[in-house]
Amino acid sequence: MDRFSERRAGILLHPTSLPGGELGDEAFRFVDFLVAGGQRVWQVLPLGPTHEDRSPYQCMSVHAGDPQLICLERLRRWGWLDAPPAGGRRQVLTAALAGFRQHADADQRAAFAAFRREHAGWLEDFALYRALHEEQQNRSWVDWPEPLRDREPAALAAAGERLAESIEQARFEQFVFFRQWRELREHANRHGILLFGDIPIFVAHDSAEVWAHREYFKLDPAGRPRVVAGVPPDYFSETGQRWGNPVYDWEALAAHDFAWWIERLRTQRELFDLIRLDHFRGFEAYWEIPGDAETAVDGHWEPAPGARFFSRLQEVFGELPLVAEDLGTITPEVVALRRQFGLPGMKILQFAFGGGADNPYLPHNHERLSVVYTGTHDNDTSLGWYRSADEALRAHVRDYLAIGDADMPWALIRAAYASVATLAVVPLQDVLELGSEHRMNTPGVTEGNWGWRFDWSMVGEDRAPRLRALAALYGR
Repeated sequence: MDRFSERRAGILLHPTSLPGGELGDEAFRFVDFLVAGGQRVWQVLPLGPTHEDRSPYQCMSVHAGDPQLICLERLRRWGWLDAPPAGGRRQVLTAALAGFRQHADADQRAAFAAFRREHAGWLEDFALYRALHEEQQNRSWVDWPEPLRDREPAALAAAGERLAESIEQARFEQFVFFRQWRELREHANRHGILLFGDIPIFVAHDSAEVWAHREYFKLDPAGRPRVVAGVPPDYFSETGQRWGNPVYDWEALAAHDFAWWIERLRTQRELFDLIRLDHFRGFEAYWEIPGDAETAVDGHWEPAPGARFFSRLQEVFGELPLVAEDLGTITPEVVALRRQFGLPGMKILQFAFGGGADNPYLPHNHERLSVVYTGTHDNDTSLGWYRSADEALRAHVRDYLAIGDADMPWALIRAAYASVATLAVVPLQDVLELGSEHRMNTPGVTEGNWGWRFDWSMVGEDRAPRLRALAALYGR
């Protein structure tokens, strides 16, 4: 199945932005809204368990799902809670495991056992990491006692016995998450909706995978990054961006035929029909910064395995349902890598205006094999962007789209649908005509992100018909 052979349209909305922020009835209702609007794709952000900053791009695992997304009411419907959920989430999930042990039938128990077997390659490390993380007052694994930090077998065995109940709780929560997501995906797919996920190229240092697989990252003997990831100085920042993620030891990964990445992608393919690869240019070359540097200025470009890596993925999976996040300064080598493997790139309409007619983000310069967005989770809402722009940029928007101020943001949505790009994706905030106070994330700002939620009262009765009309008009 070539997922990029047909024109489609979709909505970007992370599940935490649903009313209630869970994979329950509101998620199914949102799928029904997509169907009513003629949409065929639901794009989300990474689904992993987050740290206190709630960033889905710095998760505690590249495989696990976030227990905060588990619908508690569905646990009652499954017969694992005797009453409507009450108390804190942790308390309810603990009660659900007890209820599962008491009430689960043979098929449910067999499903849990099968899940443990099929996902053992990551699940056991994650469950132990999660239990130890709680025992260690949520300190990073590099600050744990050395025997645990360095995964000495005797220390891990003792922890496995000491924390057996917490470990089983973590396994159970992953079983529940994957079951609930599978039910949602089946509902979406039955109604012609593809689920579109997101893989950050780099991994949070404080994560199960870095703790369990130090050999695949450039770390010092104490487990701290010798070098970290980021991007170089540019027009937007004279010191660049120092992300702080550990970078891969690509030679070590290649020596094992990229097995670590293959398993990562295998899990994501179980969850999604399409997958966005964040910071695609880092697969060709990445900006490596000394671990003790305060900014990105002293970094340098390091080559990544590029074609060798993607060729191996093709050997294992055949078709690669991947979208390359190719924003920023992109070299001819990165473009060639993307095209070699037939991966769509991204076109952001908010980046199109204020310059010349050769801007690649302007719709008349788009190419078919691409995904066009009005904006992404890192952008302001399109209405907020337009209102805060200078008059020259707004004039360019009005002239190019032949509109007035009152036509935003729907004129931008129409431009996305009209594009030759195979897929058009619009953040829900734009469909709801919301301003800057409703943006999801402001890069470089550490507080106030990732918390936005919509309410059905924001969704006028005309929104689904309006989307459906545009999808029909432009063959999506």
